[in-house]
Amino acid sequence: MTATDPALTALTQGWGALSLLHGRIEAHIERALQSHHDLSVREYSLLDALSRQHSGEGGHLQMKQVADAVALSQSATTRLVTRLEDRGLLSRYLCPTDRRGIYTDVTDPGLRLLGQARPTHDTALREALDDAARNPELAPLVRVVESLPSPA
Repeated sequence: MTATDPALTALTQGWGALSLLHGRIEAHIERALQSHHDLSVREYSLLDALSRQHSGEGGHLQMKQVADAVALSQSATTRLVTRLEDRGLLSRYLCPTDRRGIYTDVTDPGLRLLGQARPTHDTALREALDDAARNPELAPLVRVVESLPSPA
């Protein structure tokens, strides 16, 4: 493929549209979460991911899994966990079966804040998708997002 190859141009344009859609959605959700709950999108995502843990086999996420869930590096995730722990929204403790492992759980205040923030997040997401659907360049991507099946 050359730099003027139509397939490469189409890929670049598609990636640009996807990046634009993501940026618009994230910015809209960020404004809503910050103004109503003093939470960033990443903080919300981290609380949400950790709130889905359970006590059963494989129920607690390792820091790498948490980092992957919120699309951050492990070091950035650790800093984010520390900030939320300092706010009383998370707690850390040693794994009872492997003293090298550290678990992170959402505290009761963290769960309450997450519960309050979830409708704000979902409404902002819907608003951002509806707005993007009016843009001919982004509308096909919105349809794809809306057609994705819910995770099991």
